[in-house]
Amino acid sequence: MPTAATLAVWVLAWADPASACTVCYGSEGSDMTTGMNNGILSLLGVIAFVQLGFVGLFGSIWYRTRKLRKLREQFHIIGGER
Repeated sequence: MPTAATLAVWVLAWADPASACTVCYGSEGSDMTTGMNNGILSLLGVIAFVQLGFVGLFGSIWYRTRKLRKLREQFHIIGGER
């Protein structure tokens, strides 16, 4: 049974063939690499837009709740029981 250290050395020794070549990874400045980078940036933009929407939603809920609480505090029962 191989030990963990032996297994780690074996994995590190065979890791070089598993790394991507320039065709798979994309050479710098090629159209495919530029398109992939633009796709990544556009997806990050969509994610940021959705997260900002959630922040706006929760901010709106917080603002409306604070406004409603202030409105309710203005009304008091005068000379009577609840």
